[in-house]
Amino acid sequence: MALRIDRLTTLYVIDPILRRISADKPSISILMYHSIAHEDEVGVHPYYRTVTSPAVFAAQMESLHQAGFSVVTGLTEAIRRCREPEFGKNIVVITFDDGFRNFYTNAFPVLNHYGFTATMFLPTAYIGENALNFKGKECLTWNEARELHRHGISLGSHTVTHPQLYDCDAASIKQEIVGSKQTIEQKLGCAVQSFSYPYAFPETDNGFKTKLREELHQAGYENGVCTTVGRPGPASDPFFLKRLPVNSDDDPQLFLAKLAGSYDWISKPQYIVKMAKKWAGAGSQRF
Repeated sequence: MALRIDRLTTLYVIDPILRRISADKPSISILMYHSIAHEDEVGVHPYYRTVTSPAVFAAQMESLHQAGFSVVTGLTEAIRRCREPEFGKNIVVITFDDGFRNFYTNAFPVLNHYGFTATMFLPTAYIGENALNFKGKECLTWNEARELHRHGISLGSHTVTHPQLYDCDAASIKQEIVGSKQTIEQKLGCAVQSFSYPYAFPETDNGFKTKLREELHQAGYENGVCTTVGRPGPASDPFFLKRLPVNSDDDPQLFLAKLAGSYDWISKPQYIVKMAKKWAGAGSQRF
């Protein structure tokens, strides 16, 4: 079993401190899921895993229900509520990246059972009239996406082909951002407001973030999420909202600690590592 420094630090250092000082700033918890399936991620450290088993997912949704969390419909509502003076506690947005079909078969029935909603971000090149494969897994069909939308699931953009946008030129970035939004709107007949950045987010490059924000705004998006760990607050950039990654290795204690804010600390070493890579000249930007 892999040693989980993040879990030990969260549960036995950060969580006790936060409970003692009762830090209670307005924030929302945006959960980041990918695949809900029976899959072994052998050789992948628990921190980097992206699969949650159906049983663990059901238990996590039960934890949300039992703890009285309010699962809101999409990022737009969450941002609005976070900025209101009478902001309430325990607000959660549940998000899924990659458009996998196992959301439809394994996650949606559980969400429906508890009356929860979610946002699914679609890489549109892999969503077809028949099931297409992405990363070795079946993706949703457009008919299934329409059914989910009718039942209150929000559909957002996860680009067209799921590239690392940081390595793309300006024209390709624009096509990935605009093309995916247009396709979803044409197929579903609804406005697409939210965008999910694929892969690790280059948060240390302010120039890239500025240009990307401009492209998202011009394309008509209102908000978005990235892979930076943490919980956004009223002053957070609405286009690059932080999230809390979740997978099968999140036991109930760690899962609830993440929702309480005890996992937010990890964004600092995450940022330091990215800065170190930047200073070392790892990667170049061609925006």
